[in-house]
Amino acid sequence: MHHIRFWAFDGILASGISGPIDVFTTANTMWADLHRDPDLPPLLEWRIESPNGRPVQTASGQIVNVDGPINPHTHADAIIVPGPFVLDTPRFLERMGSLQTLLAALRKQHKRGAMIASYCSGSFILAEAGLLDGRPATTHWALAKSFRQRYPKVDLHVAEVMTEQDRILCSGAVTTYFNLALRLLERLAGSNLAAATGKMLLIDTNRISQTSYVTLTVQDQQQHADRLVKRGHRWMEKNLHRCFRLDELADHLAVSERTLNRRFKKAVGQAPLQYLQALRIEVAKRLLETSGLNVETVSERTGYADLSTFRRLFKRKTGLSPRDYQRRFSRRHYATARPDSVKRRRGT
Repeated sequence: MHHIRFWAFDGILASGISGPIDVFTTANTMWADLHRDPDLPPLLEWRIESPNGRPVQTASGQIVNVDGPINPHTHADAIIVPGPFVLDTPRFLERMGSLQTLLAALRKQHKRGAMIASYCSGSFILAEAGLLDGRPATTHWALAKSFRQRYPKVDLHVAEVMTEQDRILCSGAVTTYFNLALRLLERLAGSNLAAATGKMLLIDTNRISQTSYVTLTVQDQQQHADRLVKRGHRWMEKNLHRCFRLDELADHLAVSERTLNRRFKKAVGQAPLQYLQALRIEVAKRLLETSGLNVETVSERTGYADLSTFRRLFKRKTGLSPRDYQRRFSRRHYATARPDSVKRRRGT
């Protein structure tokens, strides 16, 4: 029997516990079915624990009862740290001081040989414990900038859905806890049971990159107070379809090109042209998702007269060609891709 412990605290997402538990419950059932013995002892067992042994209040207000306090000396094959719900990154980072007991326990359990796993914002917890220094990690793509600033010693691969080294596992944005649970199941019970469980629960194990989900976040656009750069943002948005000239933007803002580059790099971490390319791709993604326009028209509207250049840059940024992105994410596609039986029942 393999022992898994969830180390929870206030503010986590409830699904970060219930989702993996559903995976492990399904695996236990399939394990018994495989051996044709419904009375077979479960392959996996788990406990939910909190730093003080008291129930945990999740981000949605749900109360999760726990089985006891965190004990760094008890046996565990794997420790899962659910990710907290994070909108205000600085405020979240201020909470790290209250999690010292958890951080110390994670270090001890790793030394004892346990696998340590987390997803999304939970990667910050592993990094704060010092477990990710010099190791690869991933996190929610929208938190990458804050993560890099706070943990420069971590080898962050934000495009990756999953990273693993030295018994430490990280996965990306929220619902990758399913992929994380399957990876732990694979490590504990083998690839065959993990694959069968993933198929039974219809978990997409082919997600290998977060790139196509990345958007320009509120943090990227507004987490600075440089009014000149914000005016530059607005000018870019209004002139997105035009050929970009740095001197024209500098003249509009009444500064030198050198000053413009310096102010942009300080405010958003990118030169004006780099930011404009990211903005163009972001607008192109929205058009492909919602407008029904063909790729050629989207390319023109976002300032790319050369279609091959647009396709190359779009795939570099998202990991998908424009057409493949439209097929996967278009809302018009979802609205029209109803089963024929449903259409017939509605008389269409």
